[in-house]
Amino acid sequence: MNWINNIVRPKIRSFLNKKESPDNLWVKCPVSGEMVFYKDLEANQWVVPGSGHHMRIKARDRLNSFFDGGIYEELEVPETVQDPLKFRSAKRYSDQLRDDRNKTGLKDAILAAAGHVVGQKMVVCAHDFDFRGGSLGTAAGETIITSMAHAAKNRLPFIMFTTSGGARMQEGVLSLMQMPRTTIGVQMLNEAGLPYIVVLTNPTTGGVTASYAMLGDVHIAEPGAEIGFAGARVIEQTIREKLPEGFQRSEYLHEKGMIDLVVHRHNLRDTISSLVGILSKAPASKSSRAKMPAKPIEADDAGLMPMEPPPEAAHAE
Repeated sequence: MNWINNIVRPKIRSFLNKKESPDNLWVKCPVSGEMVFYKDLEANQWVVPGSGHHMRIKARDRLNSFFDGGIYEELEVPETVQDPLKFRSAKRYSDQLRDDRNKTGLKDAILAAAGHVVGQKMVVCAHDFDFRGGSLGTAAGETIITSMAHAAKNRLPFIMFTTSGGARMQEGVLSLMQMPRTTIGVQMLNEAGLPYIVVLTNPTTGGVTASYAMLGDVHIAEPGAEIGFAGARVIEQTIREKLPEGFQRSEYLHEKGMIDLVVHRHNLRDTISSLVGILSKAPASKSSRAKMPAKPIEADDAGLMPMEPPPEAAHAE
């Protein structure tokens, strides 16, 4: 018996590959101060049971809870230049990307997938705030454009979950270029007559808000989400006035007509499924997917099926 190969090395491997446990098994609610066991919080889709506070949720956790049975297929996206400007501050940008990939298991800040939601097939993109603050760079822009083209080609509704600090400064003007590029992608969906629903989560700011995040057919926000372009402190310093209570929060924006619905995270699946059924003229079904036209549409053929505005019921609370 070779004790080094059979005993020592497996012990070392098990030690090195040991799954790290959270630094804190208890999570404090920033609103009520309630301490919640992280496993209970995870099982509740990262919504604090007592206060109802919606904490940030990772992109994979979002998709797992949104798609039927947590089953979906990630979409392949083209590779992009990783560090086009060779940016460096206290740490090289390429090293920052590597660290975020190791931390999140994602290639970049947006995860795109296709699957069924209450029986209806959809394409879904979700930001992950843990990757560079969910910021919009060339790779994220390419993911959005590719997934929108996939939705247009296969005649599928498109759902976007946003959580971002805005454009990625380390990529300069190349990051800002993703704003008009993604806007063209939204136009592609509009011309194809396909539903585009945006779910604004905390926070959604900067260049993301100034582009595809506010171009949806229906805008839904999670409770308490911060939504805006510039930060509240910047605005106060600019206009030299005190802002109203709850300014830039989803409830305030809903009251002012900037967004259509404020929906609890637990109710998003049913709400979005119903909206897609209305916008697609195909009622949601729990047993079978919604019927879509059989003939696929290419991006160049867009505009053949203009979408009618949704009925007023789609905008009701």
